[in-house]
Amino acid sequence: MAAVSPDTEDGLRALPGIGPYTAAAIASIAFDRHATPVDGNIERVMSRLYVVETPMPAAKPALRELAAGLTPPSRPGDYVQAVMDLGATICTPRSPRCSLCPWRDACEAFATGMTEVLPRRTPKPVRPVRRAVAYWMVRGDGAVLLRRRPETGLLGGMMEVPSGPWEDVETFRDAAPVEADWVELPGLVEHGFTHLRLELKVMAARIDGRARADGVWIPVEKFGDHALPTLTRKVVRHALSHIGKGVAFS
Repeated sequence: MAAVSPDTEDGLRALPGIGPYTAAAIASIAFDRHATPVDGNIERVMSRLYVVETPMPAAKPALRELAAGLTPPSRPGDYVQAVMDLGATICTPRSPRCSLCPWRDACEAFATGMTEVLPRRTPKPVRPVRRAVAYWMVRGDGAVLLRRRPETGLLGGMMEVPSGPWEDVETFRDAAPVEADWVELPGLVEHGFTHLRLELKVMAARIDGRARADGVWIPVEKFGDHALPTLTRKVVRHALSHIGKGVAFS
């Protein structure tokens, strides 16, 4: 006997790989079941229709409830597709075409002049800035010193151009690992992490290979053999783009 595919929202959600939105969409559109898939377009329409001022994503449960309350028992699939299209073509994120909207007279946001500010978004937190100095050390044969970062913390265990401590300071504290005739390269290297932004000033110098500095000397042409993190690749590009182009160091 052939297996029977589920045609209800709950039955579809029991299948592997099918989440709440997909289950509701299949149930309503394919099987005409009373279900309400809620995408970003429907969320936006509901937010404006009812002036839901709770910022996203905290407003999502309330918007789903409002959307479900409007879904008719008859032809729910046609209805949800129509609301999706309304959000995609008329109730757009910017410059909504309210003059063409069939729900304009019922829309609280239109009545109160709030269409452009809804749905509200939770402001992104301001990421703190950390500053440090990276030290581009070149040996006589052209090899550059890289070192492995501590196993714990950001970029743990990955290779870097040696740098001083990443600090919450206004200026860049010089903490050169060896004595040398350091030359500051123009500009900064900027990199964003999830919870902070990093600004690096890059100093360059030629180093006697016998100098005691932790790390490994790697020819620039061999950098591709190593899995360097994005930040390190940025520092490498920054250094190579300036050295030999008007910036001399001894």
